Amino acid sequence: MLRNQEIRLLLITLCVISLIAAGAAAVMLSVQAALFVIITAVLLISCSLFYTAWRYKEIEKLSNYLRRISSGDYSLDIRDNHEGELSILKNDMYKVTLMLSEHSALLQRDKVTLMDAISDISHQLKTPLTSMMVMADLLSDPNLSESKREEFTQNIRVQLERIEWLVTSLLKLSKIDAGTATFKKEKVSVKDLINKAAEPVRIPMDIKQQQLTTTGEDTVTFRGDFNWTAEAVLNILKNCVEHTGEGGTIHVTYSENTLFTELTIKDTGKGIPKEDLPYIFKRFYKGKNAEDDSVGIGLAMAYSIVTSQNGDIEVWSEQGEGTQFQIKFYNHVI
Repeated sequence: MLRNQEIRLLLITLCVISLIAAGAAAVMLSVQAALFVIITAVLLISCSLFYTAWRYKEIEKLSNYLRRISSGDYSLDIRDNHEGELSILKNDMYKVTLMLSEHSALLQRDKVTLMDAISDISHQLKTPLTSMMVMADLLSDPNLSESKREEFTQNIRVQLERIEWLVTSLLKLSKIDAGTATFKKEKVSVKDLINKAAEPVRIPMDIKQQQLTTTGEDTVTFRGDFNWTAEAVLNILKNCVEHTGEGGTIHVTYSENTLFTELTIKDTGKGIPKEDLPYIFKRFYKGKNAEDDSVGIGLAMAYSIVTSQNGDIEVWSEQGEGTQFQIKFYNHVI
């Protein structure tokens, strides 16, 4: 404590004042008065030094706490229910400790999520890349027939399209996750939205002789982004087409009320197993009934797009009876 210049200066000042007061008392009063002043001054200086020493010890404890926190130890509880500036400082440090602990946990969780995402992406890319490498080696055979060459070339093209779709979808998802995706707030006609989303799946539906029916008023609208929402509905329709057999039906109904606009997509497919239902919107999740070439990213993207526009999406399914997706776009934040 005495290493600090301000403490030494304070001690010298108190001693000088005490000596001056004692001298004045001796001259003006008596030696006994001077002795009393000296004893009183010694006691006051001793109390001041004791109190200052205590405060320095408390500050040293806080310094040790900060060193431990900086080394990653966030388990310290330095809350103090007493009043005073040191207690206020301790409570503020405790709040900062909690905040740092939460940030550390979030960073660790983000790190694990990133590692899992990279692992999933690597797994998804590994299969088509391996397939293309094998077919590329076969194409280098000069004795390969023309029909086989065309077949392998077409297979490589299909795998490249799959990789392109995967990369594009991941880029869209990353923009949504990062909050950089711009969602417009425009008046969207649900009828036009369904027509837009259904265009890419009409050929697969014709091949499987499936029927798409719609029920709803032409005036039903909501405020959102037309293109992004069409992407979400398209992914749901793709899922319905893939899991509905030949001759099946996909029925779309829509309506609106004071609170929200509702869009329901129901198929007559084989349904989703009950154990898969809680995870179908999870990225890269593939259920028991998923196709072999399924990536498990379409429904995750649909969920992110809908929820990013003040919406909600739910699913009900019974095996053998089909699946129903219900989308709600709320008119106000509730």
